Amino acid sequence: MIHPRTLGIHNGSFHADEVTATALLLLYDLIDQNKVVRTRDLRELDSCEYVCDVGGIYDPSQKRFDHHQVDYQGPLSSAGMVLLYLKDQKILDTHLFDMYNRMLIQGVDAHDNGLARIEAGTTSFSQVISNFLPVRYDAKDEEMDAAFFEAVHFVMEHLDRMRERYVYTVECQNIVRNAMKDTGCALVFNESIPWVENFFDLGGELHPAQFVIMPSGGNWKLRGIPPSAHERMKVRRLLPESWAGLLEEELKKVSGIQGAIFCHKGRFISIWETKEDAMRALRLVESMR
Repeated sequence: MIHPRTLGIHNGSFHADEVTATALLLLYDLIDQNKVVRTRDLRELDSCEYVCDVGGIYDPSQKRFDHHQVDYQGPLSSAGMVLLYLKDQKILDTHLFDMYNRMLIQGVDAHDNGLARIEAGTTSFSQVISNFLPVRYDAKDEEMDAAFFEAVHFVMEHLDRMRERYVYTVECQNIVRNAMKDTGCALVFNESIPWVENFFDLGGELHPAQFVIMPSGGNWKLRGIPPSAHERMKVRRLLPESWAGLLEEELKKVSGIQGAIFCHKGRFISIWETKEDAMRALRLVESMR
């Protein structure tokens, strides 16, 4: 007999893939947390509506999502399998699926399948989840279960914030689209919004703008636009070399703009007191061509 809204997950040590799979099923209200069973007992697993990362079966029609069996040679872990299931069931639309997959799940899958590169000084999402494990290897089952659900709660909140940011970004798309109708050297926004993703989604690589002006923390910023969505640490045009690293009085003196506050030493962003000050700075930069 299958018990509705139950999930079977293996007990013992856990990894980011089954933690994330569990979090996705909880976030989209397909299971109940008090019905998550951590076991390897096949009889118990057979009674669960969903089974992830254990059981030796990958069959979305049966709601079975394991990737350890020899007859599965694909790139997915249980996280990617559940995400794909949510899309196929039309619980997630294609755009939200792509966002989750691109920004998180592909990395979780690659890490769990031993395909991710570990770089010194860089902590992956999967490594963060592993840090929820009890320090001692001989931790009792109760401690391991508590750690598992703590990790699940963390991932649920992370996924939910990702979703909220995505929805907000999409809501701002028309503002960016309207700004892009101006084919001048700068996009000017009267409110602080997530513009980068929308800009490149709307064909920004072919747009001539080199700078963005928008509010920033009570002031205004003039910053360079990246050359592409994949080169966000670069800009199409640097701010003047003479501004690099200057603060307030020094920047005021060099720029001749009384509202000057700061220019980053990397010359990709500068901060000004008012919109008019930022526009003056832009005109000054343009005059230095």
